[in-house]
Amino acid sequence: MTATEPRPERTEALAADPRTEATLSELAVLRAIRTPIPNDEVSPSKSSRPALRRRILGTIIHAIWGWAARNGAVGPGDGRARQFRSFGAGSCLAFPMGAVFGQRWIHIGRDTLIGPSVSLSAGMVPGQEMVSDPVVSIGDRCMIGRGSHIVGHFSVEVGNDVHTGPYVYITDQNHGYEDPDQVVHSQWPNDVPVVIGDGSWLGTGVVVLPGSRLGRNVVVGAGSVVRGTFPDHCVIAGVPARVVKLYTPETGWVSATRPKEPRVVPPADDQLGSA
Repeated sequence: MTATEPRPERTEALAADPRTEATLSELAVLRAIRTPIPNDEVSPSKSSRPALRRRILGTIIHAIWGWAARNGAVGPGDGRARQFRSFGAGSCLAFPMGAVFGQRWIHIGRDTLIGPSVSLSAGMVPGQEMVSDPVVSIGDRCMIGRGSHIVGHFSVEVGNDVHTGPYVYITDQNHGYEDPDQVVHSQWPNDVPVVIGDGSWLGTGVVVLPGSRLGRNVVVGAGSVVRGTFPDHCVIAGVPARVVKLYTPETGWVSATRPKEPRVVPPADDQLGSA
């Protein structure tokens, strides 16, 4: 053992002592700083110093980020969790969070994971009084993918066991555009409730527009733009989204797109005469 290596008994004591917050990541920083560079990497020139500094700083930064991710997540009983209308046992808002406001009108069920950089909002601005309660409801055992947005103004209901890919956008409000003499953003918005049924899966980049109602166990293809009502047990995809597969107990899964019938070309008159 070299003089620069941490003593094993000291490392074990730090890891086992409940009074210290030392973690494996933090110990890795100590090892990186104290571990000597192999002889074949030692250069008498000063050009090796930036590489060494980058190595040490990189280890420290990743250790700090890991510590922040572990300790910055919001769980039941945390101060930020108590701001929500309800926050179920076993649920978690991962770190870093996106824009989150209007928590008083947001319900999160049990064992639900809200991924990193997800934005949840009720209303246009923090502190806005809402006319419905809850405005945003996310059920039990859901998983909302990284970078997604759930923006509620009247009613967005996400059922139980709903999973989404990253960067999904769900909203119940559109701006009006009826008056051609007014800019769109200054016209009165339209709020229409959104419902996403139990057990559904929304692929990466899906956009769910106001008035959408998805049944149970609906699969939405990546990049689809959804508006309208869709039945249980179907696959929808496209812009705008439409049903491409449908399940019924009698037929099982069947394609909902009718194949094109072959075009019959009648023979020309000269072909008939030569036959």
